[in-house]
Amino acid sequence: MKKISKVLIANRGEIALRIVRACKELEITSVAIFSEIDVEGLWVRKADECYPIMGDLIQAYLNYEVIISIAKKANCDAIHPGYGFLSENADFARACEENGIIFIGPKPEHIALFGDKMASKVAMKKVGVPVLEGTDEPVEDKNEAKKIAAQIGFPIIIKAAFGGGGRGMRIVRAEKEFDSMFESATNEALKYFGNGQVFIEKYVENPRHIEIQIIADKYGNVVHLGERDCSIQRRHQKVIEISPSPRLNDNTRKELYRISTKAMFKLGYESVGTVEFLVDDNDNIYFIEMNTRVQVEHPVTEITSGVDIIQRMIEIAEGDKIKFLQEEIVFRGYAIEFRINAENPQKGFMPSTGTIKTYLTPNGPGVRLDSCAYTGYKVPANYDSMIGKLIVWALDWNGAVRKAKRALDEFVLEGFPTNIQLHREIVRDEDFIAGKFTTNYLDKKMDLFTLHAKDHLLEEEQKIASIMKLLDNIKAKNLKVKH
Repeated sequence: MKKISKVLIANRGEIALRIVRACKELEITSVAIFSEIDVEGLWVRKADECYPIMGDLIQAYLNYEVIISIAKKANCDAIHPGYGFLSENADFARACEENGIIFIGPKPEHIALFGDKMASKVAMKKVGVPVLEGTDEPVEDKNEAKKIAAQIGFPIIIKAAFGGGGRGMRIVRAEKEFDSMFESATNEALKYFGNGQVFIEKYVENPRHIEIQIIADKYGNVVHLGERDCSIQRRHQKVIEISPSPRLNDNTRKELYRISTKAMFKLGYESVGTVEFLVDDNDNIYFIEMNTRVQVEHPVTEITSGVDIIQRMIEIAEGDKIKFLQEEIVFRGYAIEFRINAENPQKGFMPSTGTIKTYLTPNGPGVRLDSCAYTGYKVPANYDSMIGKLIVWALDWNGAVRKAKRALDEFVLEGFPTNIQLHREIVRDEDFIAGKFTTNYLDKKMDLFTLHAKDHLLEEEQKIASIMKLLDNIKAKNLKVKH
């Protein structure tokens, strides 16, 4: 077993800061990298060392040859990829190994396998995991794809074969929509992933999106850290994540745990990973994908399980064994994560940018904020719109919802539009409070939430106008305000 002493973090933003903190607790030297526009990044300030990566602002974090050269120059013995960017790039993981650098993550062959949505579906099916009916091979010909869709039966979903995050994905409810949707999906897949290949699957109406957090070491030990409910999403991108799922059947929950851990054991998986499923109204389970990296929503699992996932990733990469048995993990309470994005929900979630003028963050028992934001920080337009994650915890579901209301009401972030008010509307919605939500929750509720948000904005403007009028009257009468 080789002890890691210095880690280069091949990422930016809140996840880079999260890894810096994990390294400090493990007494490991952390090395940050930053593009020209990220020079004021909080993770850059907090890391033990930092190095600039020049060139195109987005490509800077994707040029793994340059990143590896920086790691070698800084005498790093490991690289943590975080999430996004190079985190699921098998070539990058392989290049790290070839240069004598530990890649903190799964083996390159597993990254490659699960990066191929069709190959992973076939592999999981072979080890007994239920999958959706659909194609096992890429489909490029539109006419052939239409025939397959008709055989499966509408509605179907077209998915990019090499990608995720909702890109290259289209739902087709009728044959007459197929041609335009197919062209749209393949064009988007080509644009974002450099490969226009897609596959066809049966579409499940109104499912819950449930994922299982896995940790596995090189000695064949595999444990799960419970499930997360990621059903509240828009355009197939997650907005709120919850652990555990508030309305999941206990038998279904146990079956999800069983098939996930069994599959990862049979495939010889190492490191952390997330097995994602759809669960329909009848509690049927369907595998959709496996993410071979730390997830954005990992904090809710850390809070309910008591396990530091980033630190465990590093220890497993060193060759250490998992330090606990499945039965030693005690799950407590409910945790909810709200992605705080620089975007305007009232204008189609249009990304926003600007400088943070006021930044008053929530705090107190059961409140965690993973963010690299601060007053004066300029949010760049070049990267993902997420600027932080608010996580709350309580012993029961109702307590977690009440905690969320309080924390979101405390959160003040001014300077540009954000989705904080949308989260405030969601946690006051009766269906959310009752734990009743599926993947179409936001589609059904968005118009109502937008209307409420406008009413709230009007109330705030009236309140401010009233205060300003009162101040003007005080000044006019030359009154003294007693404190």
